[in-house]
Amino acid sequence: MHDVTSKTHWHEPTAGKRAGFGQWGRVKTPYDEFMESEGIPCFRDIGISKVQNLPLVPWKRTGGRGSYIQLHGTETKWGGYVVEVPGAGALNPEKHLFEKIYYVVEGRGSTEVWIEGDKKKHIFEWQEGSIFSIPMNAWHRIVNASSAPALLLAGTTAPIVMNTLQSVDAVFNCPMVFRDRFSGGDDYYKYKDDIEPDPVRGLAMRRTNFVPDVVNCELPLDNRRSPGYRRVEPFMTNNTFYFWIGQHETGRYSKAHAHTSAAVLICVKGKGYTHTWPEHLGVTPWKDGHEDKIKRVDYEPVGIVSAAPGGARWYHQHFGVSKDPLRLMAWFGPWNPGREPGPPGSKHFDYTGMDIHEGGTNIPYWMEDPQVKADFEAALDANGVTNRMRSEYYDKDYKGELPQE
Repeated sequence: MHDVTSKTHWHEPTAGKRAGFGQWGRVKTPYDEFMESEGIPCFRDIGISKVQNLPLVPWKRTGGRGSYIQLHGTETKWGGYVVEVPGAGALNPEKHLFEKIYYVVEGRGSTEVWIEGDKKKHIFEWQEGSIFSIPMNAWHRIVNASSAPALLLAGTTAPIVMNTLQSVDAVFNCPMVFRDRFSGGDDYYKYKDDIEPDPVRGLAMRRTNFVPDVVNCELPLDNRRSPGYRRVEPFMTNNTFYFWIGQHETGRYSKAHAHTSAAVLICVKGKGYTHTWPEHLGVTPWKDGHEDKIKRVDYEPVGIVSAAPGGARWYHQHFGVSKDPLRLMAWFGPWNPGREPGPPGSKHFDYTGMDIHEGGTNIPYWMEDPQVKADFEAALDANGVTNRMRSEYYDKDYKGELPQE
């Protein structure tokens, strides 16, 4: 290459050579540049023991203090942040052309939601452990009801929108009103606990725009991850942002399973840890000498970990080590695992909920690396917790029947 009048001229490669640089540093996306322009830090890693440890810096646009979060593997897929609402204060009103859900880490208060031109504002109250969704492009204002600061964790589809439109003005000043997302009904933010099958995979789902207490809400039996595992998918404001709430019983742990990146696990109850490793390392990575490639994050409420931080399919496995059950949320952004690419009507199956010998990616207990069980037993002993992993769970013929207790 050589410079010609301030431009770089390109030459075809010589015989036996390849075109291009061969390696390069990843370029910043429009969303990356937007985060930098906001003047607050961005946390980038596989996870953190609790988001309460993140630094909080004055955030002019929101009127609070905050920090962006972009865990490894979620880049360009969805984004997050923590924001502190000042005691007895409020965040600035805002609207935007991306989806957003909030989880209340600390504090209590209320949210006002409205559409420009409407006389009525919808106002609902929240507390620690609540989760709610803001309708697409609706005005909203977060108000703190306490003299102490409140802390909220947010997940958004902002990266997809900003990287596509490449216009901050379009994102925050679009006049479009999404009436199909915000009906205006008086019960819009009333908690609904009815269970129905989700239309894609038939798993338990609740159509509700507000859950007052994620930490203690009832969860229906699921059984796909561990004996007695419970799980539900809240479906909010007609979002594409997908998430679920799941719980492993005390003294039991999840089977390892593999899928591509997007999912971030958020601990809301109990304490525990997650192992994650690339699928190509196989089902017994410790035994096969790959311990240095296995990543681990220990967490408590509200700790977070990227389930598949490397982009391709990774195994991940979750362990509760406290006397409380391990309750996790999993935020995927708009990457519902039941909607992977493929022609409409083509056959798909619940591969993350099926064992390897059934064609799925779950590693059955009898097939897993012996180190998994050894580490779990040691962690339970250290925390004075009874091991409830029965010997029959490790039998090759175990079919997942619940024990009679």
